[in-house]
Amino acid sequence: MMVASHYIALIHKEPESGYGVSFPDVPGVIAVADTLDQALNEASEALSFAFEDWRGELPAPRSLDLLRTDPEFLSRSQDAVVAAIRVPAHRQAA
Repeated sequence: MMVASHYIALIHKEPESGYGVSFPDVPGVIAVADTLDQALNEASEALSFAFEDWRGELPAPRSLDLLRTDPEFLSRSQDAVVAAIRVPAHRQAA
C-alpha cells in the first residue's frame, strides 16, 4: 500500500490580513502567517501538531485531480494558492 506523503492545502490572503491555510481533507486544522513562506511552514507545523494527538486513523488525503471533481473544493479554491504540504514523518496516512 502506498503511503501518502502530503495533503493539499488552500492558502487565502485577504487585504489587510495574513495568509490563512486550510486543508480540505483535514477539517479544523488551520494555520495563519504574515508571509506566504511562513504560511507554508506553519501549515506543516499545524499538521504535525494535529497528528501528534490524532485518535484513530488519519484522514485519507485526496489527490489534486480527485479534489478538482469536488464542487466544494472548486468553490473554496477560487483565488487561493493550492499547495501540497508534507505529512510529518512520524504520522503518515495509509
